[in-house]
Amino acid sequence: MKRPNSNGDLGETLLKKKKGWDTLYETVVKASSHASTKYDENALVSKELPDLNSSNRFIFTLSSTGIIPREEVDVTKKILKLCNLRDEFIKPFADIDTTLVEKRSHSKGGEPKEHEDTKSDEPIYNPSKVVILEKCNAFLNFVDGIFFVHWDPLLDDGPKSRDQCSEANKLAEHASIKSTEEYLSAIQEIMMAVQDPACKSFCYQRLKYLEQKFDFHLMFNGSLELRETANIKHRDFYNIRKVDAHVHHSACMQQKVLLRFIRDKYQTEPNTVVYMTENGIKMTLKDIFDQELKTSAYEATVDTLAVNALGSCFHRFDLFNDKYNPFGQKLLREIFLKTDNYIEGRYLAEITKQEIKNLEKSKYQHVEWRISIYGRNTNEWKKLAKWVLQNNLSSISVRWIIQVPRLYYIYKKRRIINSFADFLSNIFEPCFEAVKNPEQNKEIFSFLQQVVGWDSVDDESAISKYTTRGGELPTPDKYTSDNNPPYSYYAYYMYVNIRTLNDFLVSRHLRPMAFR
Repeated sequence: MKRPNSNGDLGETLLKKKKGWDTLYETVVKASSHASTKYDENALVSKELPDLNSSNRFIFTLSSTGIIPREEVDVTKKILKLCNLRDEFIKPFADIDTTLVEKRSHSKGGEPKEHEDTKSDEPIYNPSKVVILEKCNAFLNFVDGIFFVHWDPLLDDGPKSRDQCSEANKLAEHASIKSTEEYLSAIQEIMMAVQDPACKSFCYQRLKYLEQKFDFHLMFNGSLELRETANIKHRDFYNIRKVDAHVHHSACMQQKVLLRFIRDKYQTEPNTVVYMTENGIKMTLKDIFDQELKTSAYEATVDTLAVNALGSCFHRFDLFNDKYNPFGQKLLREIFLKTDNYIEGRYLAEITKQEIKNLEKSKYQHVEWRISIYGRNTNEWKKLAKWVLQNNLSSISVRWIIQVPRLYYIYKKRRIINSFADFLSNIFEPCFEAVKNPEQNKEIFSFLQQVVGWDSVDDESAISKYTTRGGELPTPDKYTSDNNPPYSYYAYYMYVNIRTLNDFLVSRHLRPMAFR
């Protein structure tokens, strides 16, 4: 397990990127004041930004024949400022191997076996090998919707109460976290650039230039690359590792597989109690079909199953969401595609095992399944982790992404939560507690080792108020409105809590997570 480098080493990547963007910025300014200056993209990239060096074999040298329009100079300055701004909000972390990763070892005595040099050096991922860390003395302080960790990792010492918390005893990495004012200022700058007609024109021309550049590459090198690919032994599209990074877990199976599974359960378990009404009435699977669908599963087809997201769902989130309801019934979705139901997610676990078996059999297919944490209560994490571990759904081919639906307003109207701070606390507090005290939160801690990222989901096409000035919205503990906060409000408080959680994970030598 690698120990992270010093903060100075971690900042080298950001400084290198900033230097690169500044170099481009200076070139633009220089070109605007000297009409004879040549802009050689390939030479500039090769010299100053080797990380951005493309693989194409074409050199396009653009020479100005007159004064560059002031509008174009202003646009390029805006875009390069946004590039710098993006790098400021992204923190590079050291590459830490988790306890689930085993290095391939040579034979005894240190000598490699015969043909050992032809074997892959890829680490072995073993999801069952989780080292439960001891409790640390960190203090978790939830302030204005943000979890801060007050702890000295070297001395394993932290404050005993909230009154003793200060900036001095916070994790050192928290110091670079952007404030709400900085975040809102950045959003304002981004939105002004996005809505600028000159920026739109410039970006359109730039994209067309890159597209035509790629078309030239295909024209002259396409057949050559195909021949080179064909000459690679024992490698083609079907035996290289592929990762599907955006698959909703409830839709991980084909519609025919889901229909076959429902039919099988209808045939083998018709009298199994699968649902209990609010009045306490228990219903079997046969009761559900007889009373709700007025038909049997034998008569069902993939067309009546109606879970195929066709073109009619484009820009129609309401129709897309309905596709998660088998036969158009929310009740069947709860029974077959939910983890927290009357049968404790048994049906979904069985379908998931079938899909995992297929993935492991194919060997070269991997997935990042997205599964939801809703923020209704703090027990969601424990139930989800328990469901994954007890049903043996850990696999070398599977990682998990936690998606958080933006449904605060629904829980607030139902009086499940009192404020947006409750929503955030229900989502993040179990994670911080599991990292602080893994021994008392073994299920959550073990499951977190398989989680690689976060996402926020809902209807992105819905009109949302962009908070471009500070002071318009209260802090999460004071946000008690029944209305949903804007997307930007969700995004900031998810971003900053994931960031502080990552700082805590890295300080405990655990791998950080991405925010997708």
